[in-house]
Amino acid sequence: MPGAEPVHSAAAFPGLSDAARARLQEIGPHWADDIVAHRKVVLEVYTPLLAAVDAAGIEVTRELAYGGHARHRLDVYRHPDATGAPVVVFVHGGAFLRGNKDATAQIYGNLPRYFARHGCIGVNMEYRLAPEAAYPAGSDDVAQAVGWVRRNVQQYGGDPANIILIGHSAGGAHAAAYVCDPAARPAHGHGIAGLVLISARLRADARPDNPNAAGVRAYYGDDEALYEVRSVVTHAAQMDVPLFLAVAEYENPGLDVYAAEMLYRVSLAKRRSPRFVRLAHHNHTSIVAHFDTVEDRLGREILDFIARRA
Repeated sequence: MPGAEPVHSAAAFPGLSDAARARLQEIGPHWADDIVAHRKVVLEVYTPLLAAVDAAGIEVTRELAYGGHARHRLDVYRHPDATGAPVVVFVHGGAFLRGNKDATAQIYGNLPRYFARHGCIGVNMEYRLAPEAAYPAGSDDVAQAVGWVRRNVQQYGGDPANIILIGHSAGGAHAAAYVCDPAARPAHGHGIAGLVLISARLRADARPDNPNAAGVRAYYGDDEALYEVRSVVTHAAQMDVPLFLAVAEYENPGLDVYAAEMLYRVSLAKRRSPRFVRLAHHNHTSIVAHFDTVEDRLGREILDFIARRA
């Protein structure tokens, strides 16, 4: 009704103040109108909340080099008693052009910290950016980081045969291509046990409604005739590890559609649907920023996926 006050759900965003919950619910339906400004709101809401979380008992070893480039760095999160633990490697987003493993002092370290708190070894990796590093350089960096993990993670209490790769946004494109794109997958194989794609860019497109079209062009090139063969969904039938797809209710334009396309194509090829979650109320950034808060539905789903691979 005209003039009616917006209705906010008390069930949304548990653990947040009423004011913070209202802010996030207000921007949700308008997420794509101004992604940069709305992302800033999410970081402002979650960074202080995460800073107040008790991180005692979680050890972090930072800025370990997995390659020769300045951005070939990763952090390892662990509980000191960990032994033979599953390993979660997180690949952040950033529209191919930007992004760091530490977007703020808490985000994205909150995600590997959450998994370290729940019996895993958490690894937070950084990678080279476009246009300096064009397709398939992001997946090449994932390969180098996974190789480092396989060689070194035992000394941190991890199991090198039990690596779960998690990619968000552009990082999801790199992670997925590393697993199933023949042009990006290493000849010796990927060496991971499972793949989680959160709000991932699974199709290269420079459509007018894509606010990150410049990043797509910088990474995949200006020749749009190559986009189909360079899109991860094209190679869905090559997916040979258990897959978990997650999207937010309010996504960057097209990302939820491409996740549904990936779900369909993998399901057809394998004759069985992979796990899929659409996280109500959340947006493209809060779907990762909320990890290690009192809200842990997605975290519990991923932990169950790690335990059962289904």
